[in-house]
Amino acid sequence: MLKLARYFLILSTIIFSACKQEEKVKQVALQDFFKNPEKTAFSISPDGKYISYLKPFHNRLNIFVQTIDGKDVTQLTADTVRNIAYYFWADNNEILYLKNYDADEDPALYAVERNGKNTRNLISYKKTRISLISYERAINNEILIALNTRDSTVFDPYRLNIKNAKLTLLVKNPGNITNWYADSKGKLRMAVASDGVDETLLYRESEKEEFKKVLKNNFKTTIAPLGFSKNSSIFALSNQNTDRMTLVEFDCKTGREVRVIYSHPEVDVTDGVISKLKNKLEYAGYETWKKQRYYLDADIKEMYQLIEQQLPNTEIRITDRDSSENNFIVRTYTDRNPGTYYLYTKAANKLTKLSDVNSSLKKELLCEMKPISFKTRDGIIINGYLTLPNTKEVSNLPFVVIPHGGPSSRNSWGYNAEVQFLANRGYGVLQLNYRGSTGYGKAFWIAGFKQWGGKIQEDITDGTKWLIRSKIADPQRIAIYGGSFGGFSALHGLCFNSNLYACGASYSGLINLFTYLKGIPPFYKPYQKMYFEMVGNPEKDGDYFRNSSPIFHTDKIKVPVLIAQGSKDPRVNVNETNQFVKELKKKQIPVTYILKEEEGHFFNKQENKIEFYKELEAFLGRNLKKSN
Repeated sequence: MLKLARYFLILSTIIFSACKQEEKVKQVALQDFFKNPEKTAFSISPDGKYISYLKPFHNRLNIFVQTIDGKDVTQLTADTVRNIAYYFWADNNEILYLKNYDADEDPALYAVERNGKNTRNLISYKKTRISLISYERAINNEILIALNTRDSTVFDPYRLNIKNAKLTLLVKNPGNITNWYADSKGKLRMAVASDGVDETLLYRESEKEEFKKVLKNNFKTTIAPLGFSKNSSIFALSNQNTDRMTLVEFDCKTGREVRVIYSHPEVDVTDGVISKLKNKLEYAGYETWKKQRYYLDADIKEMYQLIEQQLPNTEIRITDRDSSENNFIVRTYTDRNPGTYYLYTKAANKLTKLSDVNSSLKKELLCEMKPISFKTRDGIIINGYLTLPNTKEVSNLPFVVIPHGGPSSRNSWGYNAEVQFLANRGYGVLQLNYRGSTGYGKAFWIAGFKQWGGKIQEDITDGTKWLIRSKIADPQRIAIYGGSFGGFSALHGLCFNSNLYACGASYSGLINLFTYLKGIPPFYKPYQKMYFEMVGNPEKDGDYFRNSSPIFHTDKIKVPVLIAQGSKDPRVNVNETNQFVKELKKKQIPVTYILKEEEGHFFNKQENKIEFYKELEAFLGRNLKKSN
C-alpha cells in the first residue's frame, strides 16, 4: 500500500488546490470533449521513412500515411461505417488492420499497401475470432495469428503469409492452451495452458520440438512473458515469490527465476520495455498515483531526459520506433491535456510536432486530478482520485462517483474526457481503486473475489461517505455512474444505498450475474473455473447472485435512473435490460433509456457517443440541481 504521508493529500490541500478559481465556469462544448481525435495512433515504418496515423474521415477513424517530412499524405482506408480498431506496419510497404465489429459480426484481417493500393481481406471466416500472436513486424512476409475456426472454444496458432494469404497450422490446440508466444524471429516457442484454475507454462527450443511443461501455478500467481532475453531465458513479470508483480529473468529450461531485475516496495511492476535492436531491457514501469519508470539502460534514460528538457511539465511516453531506433514516436499528456504526438530524431536530439490529439481543449478551463485515500470500515486503505470543478465553491459540491469497470483494472492519473466534462459542468468527481483493483499486489486483487456485491460495493459506499464527512460533497446532490462493472456498481448502489444517491446512471452495466456467466463466449470456456472462483458459481452461490444482482431488486430503487445499452451487447442481455426498465417504470421511477440497435457493449459510433453524453448531461442537470 502507498505510504499515507507521501501519496495522500490532506483534505485542506485538496480543497484549495482545485482549478484556478473563477466567478463563473466557462463551459466547453460537449462535442469538444468527445469528438474523435484530430489524429491519433501514430506509428513509424521499420525503415523510418513513413509515419502512419488514424484520422477521422466521415466521422470514422481511418488510416493515413505521410512521408517523414510530412509533405506527402496518402489516405489508405475510407470506411464510413466502422472505425479502424487496430493497425500495424507489417513491413516497409504494407499495413495490416482490424476494424471495429459487433458481437454478431465476423471480424477480418485486412492488408493495404503504403500507397493505398491493393487492399485485400487476408482472413475472414464465419463465426471466427482473430487473435494476433506476433503483431509488430512480418518476418519473411509472415506473421503468427490464432484462430478458433476448427473449434470455437480454442485458438489454434497459424503462420499467415501476408502476400498470398496462405495459412499454415503450426500445432493443434489440445483444448487447454489460452496463450501463445513467439520469439523475436517469429518462431512459436511458448504457450500457457489452463484448466480454469491452474496455469502451466510450456516451452520448446524450436518449432521442431514438442512443448514441455516448465511450471504450474494457480491463476492467482502469474508469470507473464515479455520477450526472450537469450537462449532459453525470458524477461517476464512475475509474482511467484512475492505479493507484488516484479520484473524478472526466468529460465524456461530449469523453471526457475534467474534473477529479480526490479521490484517496487509498494505496487506492482506493470511493464518491462525491451529494445529489440539491443535485445536489452530499457526500463521497468510501475504506477503509484502516476505512472513512473525505473531505468535499466543509461542510454534510454539520457534520451528521456533530453526529451523532458524540451517538453517540461508533461508526461512522456515513447509509443513506437523504427528498426534502427533512431526515430521515435513520442506521446505527451497531462491530467488537463489529452496530449500531443511528436517525432523524435535521436541523432539530432530533435522533436517535430506531428499533431495535437484535441486542440479544441484549453488546459486552463480543465481541472487537476489529485490522489486521495481513505480507510474503509474494516481498515483497508483505498486509493483514488479527486477532481474538483473550476468554481468558487470548493465545498458542498454536487458530485459524481464513478466506479471503474473490470473489476480487475484500475483508475489512473491522466486526461479523462468523462471526468473533465463532468468537472467542467460543475461536478466534483471521485474515482476509486476499490479492493479487487489491479496494481496494488496479489492480496488486494484477491480481496475482491466473490465480492462483486459485497466488499467492493462497501468500499464504494465508504468512499461516498468519506466525501460527505469531508464536507466536499453536498450529501443531497451525489450521483453514481459507471460503465460495464461500473454500471453494475452504480445500479447496486441505487438498490442498496439509495439514501446516498440523488440519481444514478449505468452505461452497459451488468444487471444479472447469472446471465453474465451464462453468456461468456465459447472461447472463454477454459477460464470457467477461474470465473467461478473470482465471481462465484451460479449453482453453488445462487443466493449470493440473487442478492447481488440489480435485476431482482428494482423495488429498492427510489431515485431517477439513466440506462444506456446496445442491443448487440454480448455481456448484458438486452431483453433483461428492457424488463428491468419496465419494472422501474411500473414503480413510477423516472427512467431515461438509451438503446442503440447497432451497438455492442459500448457505443463505437461517434454520433451515438455524443447523444449519450448529451442525455447524461441533461439527466445530471435535472437531478443534481441545488435546492432553493
